[in-house]
Amino acid sequence: MAKTITSKVFVVRDNIDTDQIIPAQYLALVPTIAEEYEKLGSYALIGLPDDQYPEKFVPEGTTKTPYQIIIAGRNFGCGSSREHAPIALGAAGVEAIVAESFARIFFRNSVATGELYPFDSPQRLCDIVKTGDEATLDLDNDRLTVNGTTYQLKPLGDVRPVIDAGGLFNYARKSGMIASAE
Repeated sequence: MAKTITSKVFVVRDNIDTDQIIPAQYLALVPTIAEEYEKLGSYALIGLPDDQYPEKFVPEGTTKTPYQIIIAGRNFGCGSSREHAPIALGAAGVEAIVAESFARIFFRNSVATGELYPFDSPQRLCDIVKTGDEATLDLDNDRLTVNGTTYQLKPLGDVRPVIDAGGLFNYARKSGMIASAE
């Protein structure tokens, strides 16, 4: 069965840094503690400037976003190497980010944590798509369809099974690279 994600999209521009994704004051939250993981989600993208992004990513008083797909410009996730950035987005309910490009450390952290599918897009979708548009992301064929147009994305390749497994350690256990904790 094909894996697809259908959701409204949240659109951001270039150079969205990890401070905008999850500001430093929330880094004391421990993602391995269920309540704190959920709380991290409520703060996802809270650092975006209100004048440029008047729509709240996570509605006030909730911990989940109505947007499972983020469309971004260049250099998404730049800044620090904090793993909390993809974790906060995943905790909020994001499943995938389609960006013109990623900061490599953010891309690697998305894979290592298994929180997000980070797709590179050869098209600058943040100039075409608007927040609230409905989209379907076909993970098996690396395609995003929005507003009746289908865009081919760069294949995830060897990182896909790692994300599918829920991150690097889960993948290593499932593939026999490391012993299971059982």
